[in-house]
Amino acid sequence: MLRRLGNLVRGFLSLFISGIEKANPEALIAAEKENLRKQIALFNDNLAQHAGFVERLMRQIKNQEKQEEELAAKTAAHLKLGHNKVAGQYALQLKELKAQLAENREQLELAEKTYEKLIKSRDVSVREAQQKIEKLSRMISETEMLEAQAELQEMATGMISSVGGSGDTLNRVEEYLNERRDKAAGRARVAADSVDTSEVELMEAEQEALGDAALAEFAAAYGLDSPAPEAAPAASEGPVRDMGPSATETESS
Repeated sequence: MLRRLGNLVRGFLSLFISGIEKANPEALIAAEKENLRKQIALFNDNLAQHAGFVERLMRQIKNQEKQEEELAAKTAAHLKLGHNKVAGQYALQLKELKAQLAENREQLELAEKTYEKLIKSRDVSVREAQQKIEKLSRMISETEMLEAQAELQEMATGMISSVGGSGDTLNRVEEYLNERRDKAAGRARVAADSVDTSEVELMEAEQEALGDAALAEFAAAYGLDSPAPEAAPAASEGPVRDMGPSATETESS
């Protein structure tokens, strides 16, 4: 029972964590970047230790090469002097030194190759990890862009449906506005027809009479002839009616 309960709890936790991961991919990428940085730092520390081992081997080989030259010189010198015993001891040390030197050179060559392989492996791993992270970052950007486009398209579709569904409302508004416009035009026409123009015509005749009197007064003051009143405009002639034969025609008959 406890095992089953533990499995159930782990299942719920796994679902919960998976949901959080799906909702926050940027956080996962940031965590992977930090993890990659730590791994690179740890790898570089180990690589530095290996490089230190290579440097020690190189220094040891240089010292042994120097010792080899010294032992070879001593062996030759004692051999020339006839000190065979001493020369033999130096020759034995030289032989052992050469064996150690050969072994160290092999170790150095192997260590150099290992160092180069480690450097290459690190660079390849880091490059692949960076490429994956960059790819995921681009995928997140593309996904967000597509989600935004889909949301805008859904909004546009909803707006079109809403506008299409509100056609009756717009038609009613148009009808109300037409009624108000026609009513306002009718009120303006009634107001224009109810204006009394007789008072306006009277005021216009009065102004003309005052102007004529002022002009006559001006002419008298300056010894000018009083202007004749303007002739009234001839009334428009109506259609000529047939009044029968004229008097001339009657006399001639």
